Amino acid sequence: MDAHEINLRQILTLQIDARTSLVNLAPADASDLFPLNTSLIVFSALSFLSYGLGYLYSDYLQQEFRRYQLAAYCRWVGALQCAASVGLIVGLSVPWVGQAASGGLALMMVAALGVRIRIKDSVPQMLPALGYLGLNAYLCVAGF
Repeated sequence: MDAHEINLRQILTLQIDARTSLVNLAPADASDLFPLNTSLIVFSALSFLSYGLGYLYSDYLQQEFRRYQLAAYCRWVGALQCAASVGLIVGLSVPWVGQAASGGLALMMVAALGVRIRIKDSVPQMLPALGYLGLNAYLCVAGF
């Protein structure tokens, strides 16, 4: 094999190891992405902690759940978001916990998009959920 041939192993490693990671699809030299991934993890954790606390204590965000016709679930969603934000931070030391938390948040954002479509929100109103879906799906697959 000459220097111009692409070695699939160098581009992508698929590692399944219950001790460190559920599924790790990352560039072969994942250490290059560590600062970026850590920043994205902390950003997502802080975002969902603030949203979660908002759903627990903010009248404005609780009114949004009434608009979604899901007022009974507001506190549950807030508590789950707070728990997932803790899971993201724990994931920095225990990767499978971070993957589970980010996967759960990605699924929550799929549900959020479904609700927004059901109540006929505009595309700009859907963009935060879409962005957080993409971010947490990435973190679940390659962030830990």
